Amino acid sequence: MANRIHPTAIIGDGVELGEDNVIGPHAVLLGPTRIGNGNWIGPGAVIGTPPENRGTHHVVGWEGEQSEHGVVIGDRNRFREHISIHSGTHRATRVGDDCFFLVYSHIGHDVRVDDNVTLAPSARVAGHNHVWSYANIGMSAAVHQQIDIGPGAMIGMSAAVRKVVKPFTTVVGNPAKAVGVNTIGLSRLGCDEETVAAVSDYVLGGAAELPAGVPDALAGLLKEWSAR
Repeated sequence: MANRIHPTAIIGDGVELGEDNVIGPHAVLLGPTRIGNGNWIGPGAVIGTPPENRGTHHVVGWEGEQSEHGVVIGDRNRFREHISIHSGTHRATRVGDDCFFLVYSHIGHDVRVDDNVTLAPSARVAGHNHVWSYANIGMSAAVHQQIDIGPGAMIGMSAAVRKVVKPFTTVVGNPAKAVGVNTIGLSRLGCDEETVAAVSDYVLGGAAELPAGVPDALAGLLKEWSAR
């Protein structure tokens, strides 16, 4: 299917688009950026501008200049009004599939965002972070650079995250502290009550081994996290 691009949008040199994407009014996409299929990019969204780094040359992407490492985006993501995603400094900034970035949310340079991640309005992720699949970052929360946000983690409103967040834990406050387990997230991934309790014990450190009966997709994520 053809892409639907509003005439006021700016599509710079080096931007590659798949199919069935919607690019809204006054959106700015600068290269090198590669975008997959079926994405919805709202009014005023900005993707691919130079990293906020004092040592980086700020290229003029809307005049044809390109950053070195750029942005790579997968499929079926929804980027609401005025989100921003910066180009990388030594690798591409990456967003996976089926993510939902709400208004004014921000992804900094060199960040890797996996699949099914949600950023609430004005959530901000600083550079060099890895946000794992199914993580949910609350409204106005801020994530310090060079941090892993574990799969299924739930970060509360206005939290200031300064250290690694374990899988499926819920953190709140400034500085952010763990206050429980994201049991709703576990349930949505196919865990029954008994499995939720067992996985909760595991992610909080009470069990040394992953319990039996965990759905394959969830087990794979937790094993990958442990091996990182």
